[in-house]
Amino acid sequence: MRIDKFLSTVNLVKRRAISEDMLEHNVVFLNGNPVKKAKEVKVGDIIEIRYIEYIDKYEVLAIPTTKSTPKSKQADYVKKLD
Repeated sequence: MRIDKFLSTVNLVKRRAISEDMLEHNVVFLNGNPVKKAKEVKVGDIIEIRYIEYIDKYEVLAIPTTKSTPKSKQADYVKKLD
């Protein structure tokens, strides 16, 4: 699954347009490297979102098969790292 879709599908961002904007401005990193929106996400990848005041890191646990997932199921797909 493309990273822009993944971010919105597992509710790390509210809308896909926001994820695309974040990717254009190089605030999203996959395994330590800035990525384009078409980059494929795989199980085991580390996604890093660098906000102005803090950084969120997530490990990909599974790839969703549906277009949207409930926020309560987010833990099935990503694990927040310290």
